[in-house]
Amino acid sequence: MSTSRLVTSLSRRLIPATAVTAILIAAGSLAVASTASAAATARPKAPATSEPAVVTTSTATPHSGPSRPAYDPVTHAMVTVYKPTSSTPVHPEKMTHPADDTMGIVTKEHGGGATAQAAAAAITAAVAGLPGIDVSGYQGDLNWASIAPSIDFVYAKATEGTYYTNPDFNNQYEGPYDQGVIRGAYHFGIPDNSSGATQADYFATHGGGWSADGLTLPGALDIEYNPYGAECYGLTQAQMTSWIWDFVNEYAYDTGVYPVIYSTEDWWSTCTSSDSGFASYDPFWIARYASSAGTLPAGYSYYTFWQYADSGSEPGDQDVFNGAYSRLQALALG
Repeated sequence: MSTSRLVTSLSRRLIPATAVTAILIAAGSLAVASTASAAATARPKAPATSEPAVVTTSTATPHSGPSRPAYDPVTHAMVTVYKPTSSTPVHPEKMTHPADDTMGIVTKEHGGGATAQAAAAAITAAVAGLPGIDVSGYQGDLNWASIAPSIDFVYAKATEGTYYTNPDFNNQYEGPYDQGVIRGAYHFGIPDNSSGATQADYFATHGGGWSADGLTLPGALDIEYNPYGAECYGLTQAQMTSWIWDFVNEYAYDTGVYPVIYSTEDWWSTCTSSDSGFASYDPFWIARYASSAGTLPAGYSYYTFWQYADSGSEPGDQDVFNGAYSRLQALALG
């Protein structure tokens, strides 16, 4: 476990919450300042602007009606997000196994590639970045005291569609937090079941919320192969792109921060219109079980998270964060 994470954990336990908040905010500002030079080299940023940016997309995103400021974790700026008003076709399918719809399982079943223990170990040796995992009800209750020393972050599945919540979410979300590990929640999107905005609301109110406490990452949208039927859920590329915009904008409207997007390049290029606009708002979490992250979706010049194996030395899928620990903390601070 890194020194900065231990300090954060101890501070959270030994001083009042108000003081912790002040320290975290200050620490976040210092971390951003001290790593600005390295970040500029490793991670291209959009040019700074003198005024908050207004959300603009290549889809029918409204520019009137209810709005609020939200944090853009890509540009590190506050932007104005408007509540979505569009909708996409809904053709609900029978959902029979939501507990089994995890990032790694679905990805592997659709060409992500199996990672036997030996193969996973070989890939791990070639992967650089801060270690982390993603888990779900598939893993059940976990002993975080034994896992925490080996990882820097964890994402736990919170919801799917508007009909499922992870019964082990409290253990998998609060457990890491209690050990000083940075944690986040993810939602498994089912675009033909209900609108993107509806599912974002469900996620935000069932574990997917966010607070700038230095230990909570923005929520993540797991958008990928359909575990119940047609690969692209019966939507056209334009409709899928609209659904995703509705989700990310509604999530930002609900929580005050734009979410991370998880997918594979294959699914993204097949099922969406490859709108490069997402790269201005949503950090990308690429899934690819190989010794490199491979090609990224349009607009992205780097990945923020990489899921490189569906098994490994720790429970769940194996991931890395692309950056220093101070940058991971900054993502959790907003």
